[in-house]
Amino acid sequence: MREEIPMQKKTSAVLYYVHDPMCSWCWGFRPVWLQVKAKLKDTVNIRYLLGGLADDSDQPMPVSMQKMIESTWLKIEQDIPGTKFNYDFWRHCKPRRSTYPACRAIIAAQLQGKRYSVRMLTAIQHAYYQQAKNPSNTTTLIQLSADIGLNVEKFKNDFFSDKCNDLFQQQMQHARGLGVSSFPSLVLSHNQSNTMIHIDYNNDETIVSSILALI
Repeated sequence: MREEIPMQKKTSAVLYYVHDPMCSWCWGFRPVWLQVKAKLKDTVNIRYLLGGLADDSDQPMPVSMQKMIESTWLKIEQDIPGTKFNYDFWRHCKPRRSTYPACRAIIAAQLQGKRYSVRMLTAIQHAYYQQAKNPSNTTTLIQLSADIGLNVEKFKNDFFSDKCNDLFQQQMQHARGLGVSSFPSLVLSHNQSNTMIHIDYNNDETIVSSILALI
């Protein structure tokens, strides 16, 4: 029987999860992250931050980059057992190196209620990695807003608004201020100091233990 990690009472510590909805390593990390979050939700304050992986672009993704990312998917499947990608994406979509629209979609969703940000994140990841849909396309994101029960007209207005973009920029600046340069990243902010937490893609207990040791 595995020994349970003892939980501590809620502290003022903040655990930042810095991510991008179209980051393939974030998709691979998702099952472990959900376990970490479940175990720590009553102990630390958990905050999501969008890091922003790739700027807006209407240009097709170079074939060399497509092959590089596809090979990354293969590596993730090998390194993180149970992770699956739908490779039809590379055959049926026209990829662009642009993740900012997907990031802004999460902000626009959150403007209709905090709970919708994670719902939109999950919807984007499933659409991209499981259903071979392209979240770089606004049409995909609008459809996902309907799928998760948002007011679609409000979503569209918010998505294209300066407010949405400003909030996204603030999150990216915050992430950079924490010293984050890759995704996913975990940063524990406690007692006026920030500590980068090593990510174990296959074991939530090592992550939880390292965080509890710091608080």
